[in-house]
Amino acid sequence: METAKQKVDRRVARTRAALHRALISLILKKGYDPVTVEEICEAANVGRSTFYLHYASKDDLKQHGLDGLRRQLADTAARAGQGETFGFSLAMFEHARDHIDLYRALADSRGGAVALGTIREILSDLVRDDLTADPANRSSDTILREFAVQYVVGAYMAVLTWWLDGGAKLPPHQMDAMFRRMVSGGAMTTHP
Repeated sequence: METAKQKVDRRVARTRAALHRALISLILKKGYDPVTVEEICEAANVGRSTFYLHYASKDDLKQHGLDGLRRQLADTAARAGQGETFGFSLAMFEHARDHIDLYRALADSRGGAVALGTIREILSDLVRDDLTADPANRSSDTILREFAVQYVVGAYMAVLTWWLDGGAKLPPHQMDAMFRRMVSGGAMTTHP
C-alpha cells in the first residue's frame, strides 16, 4: 500500500522532472539567457508558486540538473573501482554526446559559462578523489596535487569542447581511450 509520503515524493519528482524538461526544451529553442520562469512554468504546465516551492530561480533549476550529472558521474567513477583513474571520463563523453545540442546552446550564454564552470568543478572533485584514493599518488604536497587536478581537468574540458565543436564524430569510447592514454603517462603522479 502506498503511503501519503510516497505519493507526495512521486509528485515532487514528476514536477521537478517536468520543469527540467521544460528548461532544456526552451534552451534548445532560444538559448538560456532569454528563457523566463514564466515560460518554464507554461511549458511544464505548472504554476509559478509551484516552481518557487522547488527552485529559487531558473539558475537554481539549472544547477539542480547539474547536481544530477554530478551524481551520475560519481556513481560511474565509484563503479569503476579503485585503481581505475578517470572513471567519469566515458560517462561524461557519452552524456555530452547525448546532449550535444544543449551543450552548444549553453556555450553561447551567460548561463552556459556558469554550467561549464560547474562541470569543471564536478570533474575537479572526481579527479581529486582519484588522486586521494590511489596510494601511489598520495602526496602531502597539496600544491602539486592541485596542479595535477587542474592539468587533467583543463585538458579534459579542452578535448571535450573540441570534440563537441567538431560534431562529436568519434565515438565516446574512443575519446575516452585517447584521453586516458594521453594523461595517464604522469599526470596522476603527484610526487616528484
